[in-house]
Amino acid sequence: MAKKKAEDQPFEKTLWLTADKLRKNIDASEYKHVVLGLIFLKYISDSFEELYAKLIEVKVGFEI
Repeated sequence: MAKKKAEDQPFEKTLWLTADKLRKNIDASEYKHVVLGLIFLKYISDSFEELYAKLIEVKVGFEI
Protein backbone atom coordinates (compact mmCIF):
# COMPACT_ATOMS: atom_id res chain seq x y z
CA MET A 1 0.00 0.00 0.00
CA ALA A 2 1.43 3.36 -1.05
CA LYS A 3 1.82 6.11 1.50
CA LYS A 4 -0.15 9.30 1.00
CA LYS A 5 1.83 12.39 0.19
CA ALA A 6 1.72 15.29 2.64
CA GLU A 7 0.02 17.44 -0.01
CA ASP A 8 -2.94 15.04 -0.12
CA GLN A 9 -3.74 15.55 3.57
CA PRO A 10 -5.00 18.68 5.30
CA PHE A 11 -2.35 20.57 7.22
CA GLU A 12 -4.00 19.91 10.57
CA LYS A 13 -3.96 16.15 10.02
CA THR A 14 -0.30 16.23 9.02
CA LEU A 15 0.51 18.30 12.09
CA TRP A 16 -1.41 15.91 14.35
CA LEU A 17 0.36 12.85 12.92
CA THR A 18 3.73 14.55 13.38
CA ALA A 19 2.90 15.34 17.02
CA ASP A 20 1.94 11.69 17.55
CA LYS A 21 5.29 10.56 16.15
CA LEU A 22 7.14 12.94 18.47
CA ARG A 23 5.15 11.79 21.49
CA LYS A 24 5.52 8.10 20.73
CA ASN A 25 8.06 7.29 23.43
CA ILE A 26 7.06 9.98 25.92
CA ASP A 27 4.37 9.63 28.55
CA ALA A 28 1.51 12.10 28.06
CA SER A 29 2.18 13.71 31.44
CA GLU A 30 5.78 14.41 30.38
CA TYR A 31 4.82 15.54 26.88
CA LYS A 32 2.96 18.53 28.31
CA HIS A 33 6.30 19.96 29.47
CA VAL A 34 7.62 19.81 25.91
CA VAL A 35 4.51 21.48 24.50
CA LEU A 36 4.42 24.18 27.18
CA GLY A 37 8.07 24.94 26.49
CA LEU A 38 7.36 25.37 22.79
CA ILE A 39 4.39 27.63 23.51
CA PHE A 40 6.58 29.75 25.78
CA LEU A 41 9.28 30.05 23.12
CA LYS A 42 6.67 31.11 20.55
CA TYR A 43 5.35 33.77 22.95
CA ILE A 44 8.86 35.13 23.62
CA SER A 45 9.64 35.16 19.90
CA ASP A 46 6.45 37.08 19.08
CA SER A 47 7.09 39.56 21.90
CA PHE A 48 10.63 40.15 20.68
CA GLU A 49 9.50 40.73 17.09
CA GLU A 50 6.86 43.21 18.25
CA LEU A 51 9.32 45.19 20.38
CA TYR A 52 11.95 45.11 17.64
CA ALA A 53 9.43 46.50 15.14
CA LYS A 54 8.58 49.34 17.55
CA LEU A 55 12.27 50.17 18.00
CA ILE A 56 12.81 50.23 14.24
CA GLU A 57 9.77 52.47 13.85
CA VAL A 58 11.20 54.93 16.37
CA LYS A 59 14.61 54.67 14.63
CA VAL A 60 16.64 54.10 17.75
CA GLY A 61 19.55 52.77 15.72
CA PHE A 62 18.66 49.08 15.68
CA GLU A 63 18.35 48.81 11.91
CA ILE A 64 19.89 45.80 10.22
